[in-house]
Amino acid sequence: MAYDKDLDLVLMVAQATPAVCRIMDYGKFCFDRDKKEKENKKKQQKINTKEIQLTCKIDSNDFNTKVNQARRFLADGDKVKVMVKFKGRQMAHQDIGAALLERFAEALTECGDIDKKPVLEGRNLTMFFAPSKK
Repeated sequence: MAYDKDLDLVLMVAQATPAVCRIMDYGKFCFDRDKKEKENKKKQQKINTKEIQLTCKIDSNDFNTKVNQARRFLADGDKVKVMVKFKGRQMAHQDIGAALLERFAEALTECGDIDKKPVLEGRNLTMFFAPSKK
């Protein structure tokens, strides 16, 4: 029947008993399938992670610049990773870095939410922010 209609006989489910076949234009079927996959890929949201690095001895103007940068990233829909780097003997004063991240979190309350609490990884104290849901 497929040969008479100039169509293809396509095996749909080989494990079924009896096997399920379908008469169709296989080229058109593949084209439509690929088109649907492309549409689904376009609809996916891709979230980037931007990174901001701080030190314990950051000045207030530099801190405000970094906060404004983080606000811009969050407004664009990106996640923000804030990292406080400890050098040398600063590792003995990790509470200063934690206080700095707390201050950073307070500055970003209106435009972002804390995604992950501060975690010490080696010599870096990291914290993640996500854009606030509106």
